[in-house]
Amino acid sequence: MIKSIEGNFENPEVNELLIKHFIELRAASPEGSAHVLDIPGLKDPTIKFWSLWENDNLMGCGALKFLDKEHGEFKSIRVHDKFRGQNNGIKVINHLIGEAKKLKIKRLSIETGAGKFFLPARKLFDKCGFKVCEPFAHYKEDINSMYYTKLINE
Repeated sequence: MIKSIEGNFENPEVNELLIKHFIELRAASPEGSAHVLDIPGLKDPTIKFWSLWENDNLMGCGALKFLDKEHGEFKSIRVHDKFRGQNNGIKVINHLIGEAKKLKIKRLSIETGAGKFFLPARKLFDKCGFKVCEPFAHYKEDINSMYYTKLINE
């Protein structure tokens, strides 16, 4: 069973996973096209963050940024290396969708990279029913970014 902990930034395992996520995404994104948030960025009051645990092992994490009262953006979705390749990304996304529904969000959007490094993320978003869309919120057209959105039912 998956256990979810909100705002667990001080946990050393969560901290390590987020730092690794930040470093990898910065390295894989051309300058000006990296939209990954560091830990202080994830602590913004418009963002809720969860770490997900399976049998006391950190499985992954993800965040929801409120764009308005009914539109949210997923941020910092990451599966721990030990849990990759086992469909755990879908579990993380489904957990975040459940949290978004509790918060009365009706539309979810995601920005990710367009390069080869980001192909697994794009496949995951496709599998979870997200559709390619135009840039949303503060994003601009960028050949290095892909944008996805999905309406969710209450």
